[in-house]
Amino acid sequence: MSRIDTVFETPGKTAFIGFTVAGDPDVATSLRIAKALIDGGTDILELGVPFSDPVADGPTIQLADERALAAGTTPDTIFRLVKEIRAYSGVPIVFLTYYNIVYRRGIERFYQEAREAGVDGILVADMPVEESEEVTMIAARYGIDPIFLITQTTSDERIRKIAAPARGYLYLVSVLGVTGVRAEVSAGAIDLLHRVRKHTDLPLALGFGISTPGHAATCAAAGADGVIVGSAIVDIIGSNLGNPGVMGQKLREYVVQMKQATGSAGRK
Repeated sequence: MSRIDTVFETPGKTAFIGFTVAGDPDVATSLRIAKALIDGGTDILELGVPFSDPVADGPTIQLADERALAAGTTPDTIFRLVKEIRAYSGVPIVFLTYYNIVYRRGIERFYQEAREAGVDGILVADMPVEESEEVTMIAARYGIDPIFLITQTTSDERIRKIAAPARGYLYLVSVLGVTGVRAEVSAGAIDLLHRVRKHTDLPLALGFGISTPGHAATCAAAGADGVIVGSAIVDIIGSNLGNPGVMGQKLREYVVQMKQATGSAGRK
């Protein structure tokens, strides 16, 4: 059983998956951010690999990517960062990346180095399942879970096709559009959750636009196995760049509040 599988083995638990861009605003602070998220109780740590053209991301995460790249963050520094996080905690670590980053380094090399560093899962945001065979084969070789996105516009037939090679969990995109804070969880997100559940037993995690304890409670009550939060976390980072102590405190407090919301919600 993988570390990701262990997170979802408790029936009725809704995992908190916290996202931050690796190397934002610099590698040293990024390590402190990861530790703060873990100390707050993050169940799975999702690290964005900074990219110059992150098409799935809104302005908040784009700015974080720019800060990380400006600080000189590279795949080499990210793998070293993961090793330092792994020395601190056994929390599952997932990369969210883009195919060009993987391809330029070499697919085999990227997954081997990820495994050696301590990565448990990788989501390649712009890789369609139809073109994923080589990547999923290599991922399996190194014991890394291939994670895929499913959106509200995905057909039932394609949901089944995506779920077949996926491992770990499926990332359900709760909104139409890019990442970013939203006012509420849409009815479409809950409909997507129920629709995908008909086709797979994999854990289902809702992301994009989830930012408040109310959002987390709504997702948990609807039966989500996980909630993924990125932009709200990155907002806290961006608002406290000059005060890392306050940043860490606010991140820990935020995760605690979100976990309390999922833990207190009933499950249907």
